[in-house]
Amino acid sequence: MGDVVVDANEAAEDGAVVPPAGTPWEVFGAFLKLGLTSFGGPIAHLGYFRDELVARRKWIDEKGYADLIALCQFLPGPASSQVGFAMGLLRAGPLGALAAWSAFTLPSALILFIFATAATALDNPLGQGLLHGLKLVAVAVVAQAVSGMAKSLTPDRPRAGIALAAIFMVTFGGTLGQLGAIVLGAVSGLALCRGAVVGHKPSLSFGISRSAGLFCLLAFVLLLFGLPLVVSALDWQGLRLFDAFYRSGALVFGGGHVVLPLLQAEVVRPGWISENAFLAGYGVAQAVPGPLFTFSAYLGAAMVPSPQGLAGAVICLLAIFLPGFLLLVGTLPFWDRLSTYPLAQAAMRGANAAVVGVLGAALYNPVWTSAVLSSADFALALSGFLLLVVWKAPPWIVVVLMAAGALILQMA
Repeated sequence: MGDVVVDANEAAEDGAVVPPAGTPWEVFGAFLKLGLTSFGGPIAHLGYFRDELVARRKWIDEKGYADLIALCQFLPGPASSQVGFAMGLLRAGPLGALAAWSAFTLPSALILFIFATAATALDNPLGQGLLHGLKLVAVAVVAQAVSGMAKSLTPDRPRAGIALAAIFMVTFGGTLGQLGAIVLGAVSGLALCRGAVVGHKPSLSFGISRSAGLFCLLAFVLLLFGLPLVVSALDWQGLRLFDAFYRSGALVFGGGHVVLPLLQAEVVRPGWISENAFLAGYGVAQAVPGPLFTFSAYLGAAMVPSPQGLAGAVICLLAIFLPGFLLLVGTLPFWDRLSTYPLAQAAMRGANAAVVGVLGAALYNPVWTSAVLSSADFALALSGFLLLVVWKAPPWIVVVLMAAGALILQMA
């Protein structure tokens, strides 16, 4: 990691913005709260991040945050975890990035690890009511994110039109529609969003040298294509496990749910885990806060062949996140430079508008359609939205109140 952080003078000469001073412990504390309260999947996570890190702590502005989302949507891997990793890097360097990932990931990973070694306690009416309340929280959080980002990122008719087109693409294009919407947004921005050139320094400046970026990109490729060769030569189950989860993490576009068929092919077909156990763990993964990729900790702990238990959980957890982080760190230094060009700025305006459309489409499906099933659900979701937007209530308070409200409705 020695050449990852660029010297401040070198960064200044290169036109990069030196990130604001922070500490890894500060980052760890902020993301631990997010890791304990961020329910609802990757789109909802981006809403929680925006509320905590953009609106409250002001670690980055709205445009920089949207730029970062657009970049992570382009790359394979868990987008919300990549955004969190980059925010930690921005605030406190490489140690901050590790602090952000570990704090956001460990709560759900520990819950799923415990579930792999114990019986579930959620397969009952009370547990189902609690899970439903958490889904309603996601409705309120995503609605708040869409509302806030639309004000700053779609201020004119062309960008509002791009957002609307993105909604249609995601609605009818499925998972590929998300990537296609951002590509279309960037292309449309070249034609429709050529406003005044912004002369300020790039908003995405993470202090990563180009040599470090190239090293990470090379490591990504070597691991992706080299691990299968090493596995066939050594025939060690632990390495085979790492290869299976690394490959799954490297090939996922569109969010955590897309990894399900990939993991099923890697672990169920060879007989490492039963179909029933696989689906049970996936069901619980929907109910816990944090990234869905922590499902890998459950699978690693519940494997039949050794390594299993804690060793298996650690191997699978590290392997599935690693490719996305290598790609992110490898891309960031070049993204910084690219974002200073006028055409790139126009493309990013269009891509940012498309991000609003992607979030808007996700607000309806799957967030709204899976949570709002009655007029009482609508009332609860609207109450949560007003608590966040009007009364500026902390997200964790909204989580507690709405979960309690759903439990009351379940028992009524």
